[in-house]
Amino acid sequence: MMNCIICKEGTTSLGTVTVTLERGTSTLVFKHVPAQVCENCGESYLDEATTTQLLHTAEQAVKTGVQVEVRTFAQAS
Repeated sequence: MMNCIICKEGTTSLGTVTVTLERGTSTLVFKHVPAQVCENCGESYLDEATTTQLLHTAEQAVKTGVQVEVRTFAQAS
């Protein structure tokens, strides 16, 4: 839990968010991504491991020519 740096009013708690990443002609949507979410304004914060995994997965999708894709986030094991 942390104080929100955007609204400065709320604190965060564990939740999930939808993340959309775009690069060139590729758009990837990841659902159910674990994040710290502000209870006041809804701003979300991803940890480093989750961000790294999202970017790696997106890079692979771009390389294979994905134009639009919606995935459920799967935590790396």
